[in-house]
Amino acid sequence: MAPTQAILFDIDGTLVDSVYLHVDAWRRAFADHGLVAPAWEIHRRIGKDGSLLVEELMDVAGGDSGSSDLASELSSAHDEHYGSRSDELTVLPGARDLVRRCKDSDFVVVLATSAPEHELEILRSLLDVEDAVDAVTSGADVETAKPDSTVVALALERAGVTAENAVMIGDATWDFVAATDIGVHGLGVRSGGIAAQELRAAGASEVFADASELLARSDLFAH
Repeated sequence: MAPTQAILFDIDGTLVDSVYLHVDAWRRAFADHGLVAPAWEIHRRIGKDGSLLVEELMDVAGGDSGSSDLASELSSAHDEHYGSRSDELTVLPGARDLVRRCKDSDFVVVLATSAPEHELEILRSLLDVEDAVDAVTSGADVETAKPDSTVVALALERAGVTAENAVMIGDATWDFVAATDIGVHGLGVRSGGIAAQELRAAGASEVFADASELLARSDLFAH
């Protein structure tokens, strides 16, 4: 296995406890439009490209999946509900220390997310690890987010490394579909609520409870 030179971090559900806030925001957004999107259907899609998530949930809820106006209204409603509760967001156990450990171990650290800029600003402020981060991606950088691999490829480019020299740390199946599609090794965490079996099936080679458990594995951070 090639030596690791860069660590690519997903944020939502990996470093920040935000997944279930997103679930509730989407549930409320659909309810605002008289549609029922079950929480479990929403949860399994968190981390997927927003337009795909909305289109699939509109099918589930019986809405007009071909209506771009409705899709836009649902996305705006989600943003409003999520934003109104952003003060409830918390950093997951061990997350800050994990990012800093990676930087102290001389890895290039990239926040490889496709979160929209307005959400990313909140997440970065909450994390407070800017001095340990070398590069960042966002939804503004790509047309299609995960499971499309474009955002991971961009993270590699900004890190200045090749796929075999990077590790993706994430909590959603979409993280590993995107990463392994272009040859990036993946480590999963269950802090986003996805089972270890599903994360492994999507491409994660090992799965940990959360960032704090991953942090305890010092052997993973040796060049």
